[in-house]
Amino acid sequence: MKKVLIDESLNFYKANLHCHSTNSDGTKTVEELKRDYMAHGYSVIAFTDHEVYVNHDDLTDENFLALNGYELGVNEEKTSERESRKTCHICYIAIDKSTDVTVCFNKNKNLGHHSDLHFDKQKYIGSPDYERAYSGEGISEMIRLGRENGYFVTYNHPTWSLEAYPQYSEYHGMNAMEMVNFGCVIAGYDDDNGHCYDDLLNCGNKIFCIATDDNHNRHPDSDPSCDSYGGYTVITAPELEYSQITKALVNGQFYSSTGDYMHCGPEIKSLVLEDGKVKIKTSDVRSIQIMHNVRSCSRVNAENGKTINEAEFDVKEAKWFRLVVTDTEGYKAYTNAYFTDELGM
Repeated sequence: MKKVLIDESLNFYKANLHCHSTNSDGTKTVEELKRDYMAHGYSVIAFTDHEVYVNHDDLTDENFLALNGYELGVNEEKTSERESRKTCHICYIAIDKSTDVTVCFNKNKNLGHHSDLHFDKQKYIGSPDYERAYSGEGISEMIRLGRENGYFVTYNHPTWSLEAYPQYSEYHGMNAMEMVNFGCVIAGYDDDNGHCYDDLLNCGNKIFCIATDDNHNRHPDSDPSCDSYGGYTVITAPELEYSQITKALVNGQFYSSTGDYMHCGPEIKSLVLEDGKVKIKTSDVRSIQIMHNVRSCSRVNAENGKTINEAEFDVKEAKWFRLVVTDTEGYKAYTNAYFTDELGM
């Protein structure tokens, strides 16, 4: 049986799913972000300012889609200095554009980096002083409330957060995690989180992975320290319309890629499963590798000075698999993990 996992017949939309503006601690207005990201080939931004949910439907037009959302954080108890305390950050992206309420809102969390205008106008579910608990149970509860109230929920930058297996292995229910957080990478962190993703998969979590910027734009776009345009998610959908894009997110119809302000990363053009083998087509790249839960991962490399743009791997023995593509500049693209029981294998 043939299953199309990344459909080349659909439209491909470049998206940043973690973005900060002057509504919190970013330096660019939402209008400036739309202008600059579109100039770099983006069609979608999820505006996820800290603690505040703001509707940005006025930015949407036939060539650009604004997704509405916000980011919340919860910190380890103050048993050490701020710089060494663990933290957990979660983004909530509204699946329906009519959503206008926040979950887990706390009126005491305006720490001076939000717009008071937007913060004071928040609509919330439940109590206005929701107490967030830094624990597996507490963070899983925050994820559950987001999912139940119509949000696509992502777990963000575990490396920057100083979190490791003992912490994130207890988080359950998220839609996706950040495979790459480019803002953290630019800041000096090794926030390429393949091991974390594999850990979560091996714990039984059937989740997706995204690459994001988490941009705050404290450096000019032409500066090597620019934190925009380096981590992005490519969403496949019939059209650039809110419900179609969020439906694609919920169903995992996307892949992630990395680059920088001067270079686009590798492209994944199609992914097909047939007769127990997964076949991938890409832009011209240096290598294509498959990762899964058994000790028989594999990698196809181009000959010296040449490139490849397709590969095929056997996945009959795997419970889950995902592919990583690396271009000649060292930038990577990532598929989501696919579970073979869900694919009828």
